[in-house]
Amino acid sequence: MQHYVKKCTDCGSINLFVNRDKGEIVCRDCGLVIEDKMVEFGQEWREFEDGDSSGRRRTGAPMTYTQFDQGLGTEVGQKADLFQLASKDRNKFFRLRKWQYRISTAIERNLKLALAELKRVSSFLKLPKMVEEESAMIYTQAVQRGLVRGRSMESVVAGALYAACRRHEVPRTLDELSEASGIEKKEIGRTYRFVTRELGLTILPSNPADYIARFASSLKLNAETQSKAVEILEQAQKAELTSGRGPTGIAAAALYVAALMHGEKRTQREVADVAGVTEVTIRNRYKELLEKLKLDKELKKQKKKPKGR
Repeated sequence: MQHYVKKCTDCGSINLFVNRDKGEIVCRDCGLVIEDKMVEFGQEWREFEDGDSSGRRRTGAPMTYTQFDQGLGTEVGQKADLFQLASKDRNKFFRLRKWQYRISTAIERNLKLALAELKRVSSFLKLPKMVEEESAMIYTQAVQRGLVRGRSMESVVAGALYAACRRHEVPRTLDELSEASGIEKKEIGRTYRFVTRELGLTILPSNPADYIARFASSLKLNAETQSKAVEILEQAQKAELTSGRGPTGIAAAALYVAALMHGEKRTQREVADVAGVTEVTIRNRYKELLEKLKLDKELKKQKKKPKGR
């Protein structure tokens, strides 16, 4: 919003004239030009059609890495519009469309295919827009640096998505990315490590607490159980039980212990299926938590409680 001077700085008059064509504010009494470089915030176009133009905007869509040209490119005619032309003009514009595609660079053609796949996987995993934008930027940088050569496009897309999820602390496992993209888990992890190393991306280790809400929702556990699981994880981090262990396994074990404490019994098989780990992992982490954090007493108290209380 633009604010104008309310009175003349020379004579103090409030009888001012705003000349929008010249971008000036002039005092009607003494003639002093108070402002001579006003910025015009109105529209920059002329209207050639009748109708309300209030819906027209000053600028176009914002730049985005989810399009191969960042949303700045133009296309020669839409097919629906071209069919309204005469036969001669229609053929000419179809030839122009064909040549526009042919003269595009190899990077642009790669990005067209890869970003379409990226959007598909992102939609399948229900990732937020900021993660999709970040992963598209990472993939674009990888293509420009020549990191895609010798690797499948799908694996680099999955690696970029996993890196973006880690940077924005959006909990998604390699198993989920493998299911969505159809690429093996090991291949995604290998590509992810290569891309982040070559691009110099700083990614902090995953926090097991980020997975608690998702796992608890799938297992239909209440809020008290979730809070207890987060509390157990905080104790485990202080006791240095989380270092060197998979975040999903330790998070699932903490949730399993918390569920037992609150009388919401879930089998190790159910928890393992939701977390995407094996029952052996759940069992090992569960034993470690009980031994190191001395949680046996709380579990015994829960077992001794009479039913209905």
